[in-house]
Amino acid sequence: MVELLPLSDIAPQAVEDLLDAAFGSDRFERTAYRIRKGTDAIPVLSFALVDDGAPIGTIQCWPVAHRGASGTATPLVMVGPVAVRPDLQRGGHGRVLMAHMLAVAETEADGALMMIGDPEYYGRFFGFGADATGAWDLPGPYEKRRLLARATNGHAVPVGAGMIGPRL
Repeated sequence: MVELLPLSDIAPQAVEDLLDAAFGSDRFERTAYRIRKGTDAIPVLSFALVDDGAPIGTIQCWPVAHRGASGTATPLVMVGPVAVRPDLQRGGHGRVLMAHMLAVAETEADGALMMIGDPEYYGRFFGFGADATGAWDLPGPYEKRRLLARATNGHAVPVGAGMIGPRL
């Protein structure tokens, strides 16, 4: 039976093993890891799908910020990685994780949501878009069309130039 649990209930090594299987062990070189460097996942917004005691999918959210030219930092919540065990991908598990996280974010997120992801998928199913992120910059390579954001819990997406990085 598949159940949804707080990620904090899962052994950290089991989460790392799942992420390696889904994204490869070179995943630490990706820009997303640079954005959230030095931060811990937000427990109330990070979850695992577990089947027979083993994680089959996870979602993590991270405290990051948009820093404008004036130095003003606007809190954001970075969504991802959303990982599903490779042999179970395309079975709807990622959607379950995203939908649950978004429902919780409506009351618990302390900033708008942002992510690096497929705009066709995350836009169509979850309301993320790149309309406000065109002037944002990241600490590494990325495709501008894949830098997505979404308002939540009364927090608007910041508009205008700014660097996205860890909220320390």
